[in-house]
Amino acid sequence: MSGFERGNLLSQCVSIVVPVYNNARSLSDVVSRFQRIAEAQPESFEFIFVDDGSRDDSFRVLERLAAEEPRVRAVKLSRNFGSNAASSAGISLARGDAVIATSADLQDPPELIPQMLAKWREGYKVVLAARSDRRDPWPTMVTSNLFWRLFRRFAIPAMPRQGSDYCLIDRQVIRALADTHEPSAGIAMVLWTGFEPAIIPYERRERDPRYGRSGWTWSKKITYLIDSFVSFSHMPIRCASLLGIATGAAGVLGAILLIVRLVLYGPPPTNDPTRGWASTIVVSLIVGGIQLLMMGILGEYMVRTLESTRRRPPFIVERIVGGGSPAPGQLQPQTTEQRP
Repeated sequence: MSGFERGNLLSQCVSIVVPVYNNARSLSDVVSRFQRIAEAQPESFEFIFVDDGSRDDSFRVLERLAAEEPRVRAVKLSRNFGSNAASSAGISLARGDAVIATSADLQDPPELIPQMLAKWREGYKVVLAARSDRRDPWPTMVTSNLFWRLFRRFAIPAMPRQGSDYCLIDRQVIRALADTHEPSAGIAMVLWTGFEPAIIPYERRERDPRYGRSGWTWSKKITYLIDSFVSFSHMPIRCASLLGIATGAAGVLGAILLIVRLVLYGPPPTNDPTRGWASTIVVSLIVGGIQLLMMGILGEYMVRTLESTRRRPPFIVERIVGGGSPAPGQLQPQTTEQRP
């Protein structure tokens, strides 16, 4: 590397954004590993940790780390807004020419950061650390693989086969995201912008028992599934339409079969007490269930339209500690208090 190229890299900054939710036990280890990585790279670094309404001592730990390490900036949200919103809050405050979003539980190894930066220096605007394998319980693995397969098929074909939450995005991509109305849509929104991603495969590690249990519950996974498909695919509403067509066709076919039976065999005995009862109940349950399903799918789209028209901020920043003042906003969070 020439002196000019190295000097150019020294003038650049890389921001690492980490959403935090009940991760007090792992934060010191995360910062120490970031420090080792940053010391070996030519760019300057900042570490932005966003406390997403943690119920443990996460923010107290972050305050201590910010006092010890000037590159640490601790951001406290007013409540729990979700991991994607917390990442968006950190990205909106990042000063870096490139921003790396990763997790606080160290299942996504920070040691991949040098490889991601190497791809960025080659000219890639988006770099994804994509899971090639994962050490998780089999129900999690099966459901996750099914979700990502469907998501690739019906929403974002560029998504890696086993998904990705660990990524690097260039400042140009951040500016493009700032022009959208979905700043908290996560990695899918980054891929939606269309920039060709560089892929770095890795094996997702098992969560260290020292760091406690994951807060990624099944209810949050289901919510994420619904949000992802409704936000990036017309598949649910089209399935509802096809289901309605299929139900109508089945009804017409059933009516034809009843007429044919009536012509060939005559009406059933009039003294049968269950005459027509079972078929009526079955048809009513099936048709009623399908109607409720369609109403629910329509409701999911309508709710998101309502949320968009309300124009509520995706997150609210309560306090910022360390690292100086926030950068002029790209996504402009609502900040109520700031302390140096």
